[in-house]
Amino acid sequence: MPKNKGKGGKNRRRGKNENDKEKRELIFKEDGQEYAQVTKMLGNGYIETLCFDGKKRLCHIRGKMRKKVWINQGDIILVGLRDYQDSKGDVILKYTVDEARNLKAYGELPETAKINETTTFGGDDGDDVIFDCGADDSESEDGIDMI
Repeated sequence: MPKNKGKGGKNRRRGKNENDKEKRELIFKEDGQEYAQVTKMLGNGYIETLCFDGKKRLCHIRGKMRKKVWINQGDIILVGLRDYQDSKGDVILKYTVDEARNLKAYGELPETAKINETTTFGGDDGDDVIFDCGADDSESEDGIDMI
């Protein structure tokens, strides 16, 4: 077995994320970009987003962000649109919860956008399941007593 001569291992080589708590300047969208909310994590660096222009897009997390910025379902992100593929885009930036609230206050995000929730802004799909329990019946159809 080789002898370890260095200090630390993989975590030391990666370095520490020192600028995590720093306040950064709020970046607004430009032409060719759109705000979006993550609806589903697909794996392999791809996510499904619902952009605030009303279109669903398949977005690719760029390599600069891949293992440094963690994106979860329900996060507000900035998507770079592609000229040649309207249904695909690239994740440029992930907004923190405070930045997303500021964007909503400035009127950049619609009022229906839900920040810091896993449900998306797209409204109700009508998938609610209502169970009708026959509590007044003491017997079911098969003749089995219900307790």
